Amino acid sequence: MIPLKTAGEIEILRENAQILNEILAELLRAARPGVSTGDLDRLAERLVREAGVRSAFKGYKGYPATICASVNEEVVHGIPRDDRVLRDGDVLSIDIGIERNGYFADRADTVIVGRPRAEDLELIEVAREALAQGIAAARAGGRLGDISHAIGAYVVRRGYNFAKRFVGHGIGRAMHEDPQVPNYGTPGKGPKLRAGMVLAIEPMVWRAEPDETPEEEERVLADGWTVVTPRGQRAAHVEEMVLITADGPEVLTATATATEVAAKTGNEIRVSLG
Repeated sequence: MIPLKTAGEIEILRENAQILNEILAELLRAARPGVSTGDLDRLAERLVREAGVRSAFKGYKGYPATICASVNEEVVHGIPRDDRVLRDGDVLSIDIGIERNGYFADRADTVIVGRPRAEDLELIEVAREALAQGIAAARAGGRLGDISHAIGAYVVRRGYNFAKRFVGHGIGRAMHEDPQVPNYGTPGKGPKLRAGMVLAIEPMVWRAEPDETPEEEERVLADGWTVVTPRGQRAAHVEEMVLITADGPEVLTATATATEVAAKTGNEIRVSLG
């Protein structure tokens, strides 16, 4: 059963999303050459504590850290380490979740450390536009498959591939609620989208090799957590929390990304400012 949020619950989720935005922004600003992902995790732990919230990741199914810090070919769930030192030009994705007042928030973004390469800028642009397409399809009366199809179809058109075993999700009283939100699907299929649903939509993409088939999947390393691309390509992961309303999707994790979504799609997409 997909839970619908009350007005009171939505207000708490908005507040949590804004707290999380501030923490993630500070982490991304700290991501410079010479800084380790272990350093970033310790900073995240301090920022979470100072904000008076709880890490949603640390201890979750045994996960050992406050953030997921995925570098280059790592798609998601990269475990922070002191010996994973960021270098100029690295692509870094940070995924972080918090809990406050019994409700969760979850968000991810990808940046380039130091000087960017053109192909890496395009990688992140494709991921963010795929997210924009998915958010624009998150409309009451539609179907979950509309969101998934919008993401996957765009990614493939751009010559990229996407994570198939790892998906977005509902969020609220639990970090992972129904429904699952895959990065590919069939329009007009799946559960009906209703006002009051809150979804964490999160494309994870990489550039496809010329002979790579759409069926090639990401794989999990021996640590049981770190997910990498099938052929070592660099990956990007972006995630926003989206409330479905009668008037269109509202991005609870209001950021510059959310503003770009509205501009690019031409759709009415509301952003929460807390």
